[in-house]
Amino acid sequence: MSRLFARFIALIGSVLVALRRKGEAGNAPAFGDAPIIPQAKPQGIPTLKLPSARGWEPGQTPMAAPGLKVNAFATNLDHPRWLHVLPGGDVLVAEAQPERKAASSLFDYAMQTTLERAGARGESANRISILRDADGDGAAEVREVFLEQQNLPFGMAMADGKFYVGNTDGIVAFPYHEGAMHIDGPGKKLVDFKPGGHWTRSLLFSSDRRKLYAGVGSLSNIAEQGMDVEEGRAAIHVLDLDTGESRIFASGLRNAVGMAFEPTTGVLWTVVNERDGLGDEVPPDYLTSVEDGGFYGWPYCYWGQTVDDRVPQNQDLVAKAIKPDYALGGHTASLGLCWVPQGTLPGFPDGMAIGQHGSWNRSTLSGYKVTFVPFENGRPSGPLRDIISGFLAPDETHSYGRPVGVTLGADGSLLVADDVGDVIWRVTGA
Repeated sequence: MSRLFARFIALIGSVLVALRRKGEAGNAPAFGDAPIIPQAKPQGIPTLKLPSARGWEPGQTPMAAPGLKVNAFATNLDHPRWLHVLPGGDVLVAEAQPERKAASSLFDYAMQTTLERAGARGESANRISILRDADGDGAAEVREVFLEQQNLPFGMAMADGKFYVGNTDGIVAFPYHEGAMHIDGPGKKLVDFKPGGHWTRSLLFSSDRRKLYAGVGSLSNIAEQGMDVEEGRAAIHVLDLDTGESRIFASGLRNAVGMAFEPTTGVLWTVVNERDGLGDEVPPDYLTSVEDGGFYGWPYCYWGQTVDDRVPQNQDLVAKAIKPDYALGGHTASLGLCWVPQGTLPGFPDGMAIGQHGSWNRSTLSGYKVTFVPFENGRPSGPLRDIISGFLAPDETHSYGRPVGVTLGADGSLLVADDVGDVIWRVTGA
């Protein structure tokens, strides 16, 4: 019944999408450091458009940019979302996804059934697997369960004999011995986070490995349930491992997921999923440097101090809102982020690779690829370039895959977690 209902909603939605597409005609993608962002058009019924999950045919792969090639590093995973490379070169993959919950409204039910059809809801493996390419041929032959029975695990970090996991309800530390294929010891919870809503909890160490940053997304789109339930959310937290104290490093970031340091300046950068319901390009998701104590607008405003009239306002916070550095287009669901040094991928300079999971709140879909922002002198310095694409069918009816986490493999390749194709892709020079 839920699948039939999803198709019925999709049929109704296609009519609304067609009407909204006419209204969006002529709006160029909001990209770069000086994007042209159209006037907001609040949607009484949000545009609900997602491709059905199909997966990849045998031998089918994403399309690589000229000079690059792509192969499957691992297949037949269970919703792989995030990646971490161990010092010895083994690859850890977090396999998790939110499970269906009781719907609070007809639209909520429609959203959940549509997400299921798109491969974005279902039974969660709640585990981390370890993959080893023992013969160095670019594909993993060894796969074992590294850690299981977690609560929507996502971010991973390793330092000083401890393995840290970003579960949806907090950070847990486990004892770890180099070369171990699984963790048996009990974990110690270091920080509590509120679960639900945007559930991912990415982790990133500071350069001295004494501080651990964690991204915690909002519960809702624009704080529809009030700000009390959003306390501690829509923020990047930082945990001091010496003192055990955790605090909010930066706030007003609706859903900051991937994080990376730019190596020449040591500045923290993140990619952020912005709010829905205002139009195809309003507002754009973004890549931004992150200041300690900085406020980035959510839920009161976006792209600096553009006020969202749907939200009860706080003028003091609007006045201090920081404009992001680089627009990535509207609703791309940019999640993965890693620094890519020049020479890693032939023809690509220094820059950031970004895994774009793909939109749902647009009349024309966006994202569904791994893209690249070139950097120069510690700043974005040019237009976006695709690394791999072809995750979405040309007619937008189905997706073969949806990229999420990106990281560099021990051999210098770029690894990409694809949670609809259930694949980890490996990108190298052709």
